Amino acid sequence: MGNYIRFNQYLKEKYGGRIQKISIDAGFTCPNRDGFKGHGGCTFCNNASFSPYAMSKQTVEDQIEKSIDFYKKRFKNIKGFIAYFQAFSNTYAPVSKLKEIYDRAMEYDEIIGMSIGTRPDVAPDEALDLIATYTAYKPEIWIEYGLQTANIKTLREINRGHGVSEFVDAVLRTKKRAGIKVCAHMIVGLPGDTFEDYVETAKLIAALGIEGIKIHPLHIVKHTIMEKQFYRGQIKTLTLEEYADIVAHLLDILPDDIIVHRLTGEATEEELISPDWCTSKRKMEVLNAIDEAIKRRQSNKKLSLKQ
Repeated sequence: MGNYIRFNQYLKEKYGGRIQKISIDAGFTCPNRDGFKGHGGCTFCNNASFSPYAMSKQTVEDQIEKSIDFYKKRFKNIKGFIAYFQAFSNTYAPVSKLKEIYDRAMEYDEIIGMSIGTRPDVAPDEALDLIATYTAYKPEIWIEYGLQTANIKTLREINRGHGVSEFVDAVLRTKKRAGIKVCAHMIVGLPGDTFEDYVETAKLIAALGIEGIKIHPLHIVKHTIMEKQFYRGQIKTLTLEEYADIVAHLLDILPDDIIVHRLTGEATEEELISPDWCTSKRKMEVLNAIDEAIKRRQSNKKLSLKQ
């Protein structure tokens, strides 16, 4: 296994057993879809594919209770749960509405915290102040900001609707509130990005002192703008070997104590177009390839030192 801190490992060591994330669709939307920031969303985005197994069109309580029941039956040593507000932008609503939704999840004793996925341009101070209140009685409070890349040209090309400065600002404001931990998302393989862009993105995340990271491979899913670009030959996806080598390099750049929440990205087989290795069935294959790439880097370093 590669020598980086996995999120599940961090949780197990801290709480003495398995902590399970529960994906929740709370009915939020996205400012890049409803016209506030733009229309159509990011070119890679069919948001359903980000949580292919989430139970939508159910109340927050229904989703939580069904998930808790399911995972308690599946895992004997489960110690608790994290409510993961995943679909779309989960701070994009009036604070009163956010409080109503967050409170409904935080009332469960089994839930030790929440992870809130959102965009850096819709994280106002009022929302951050609200989120900070939960740290008084829930130990794992995370905000996950989607940066994707530090290349501003690429951000424009994928219709992201925000720049790098909004990300930096959101992270710095969040870190002023004790108890909230930040996880940054980046995508490897975006059209227009180079190896140097991946490195610069990782360096930015490292410089900001962010506690966690998710690195995703670009994967093309149905019903997206990128699907059309892919079939027109405008986009190519990485091979598993290419992706593994890049990730191994990026992990070398990131601080040793950063918590790695994720290094894979999956869609259902019905939704996925390319690459074929971005499915849940091949998740362990991807992680093993990354571990092998890390070992090769370590061996090469030792050889260089000897020479």
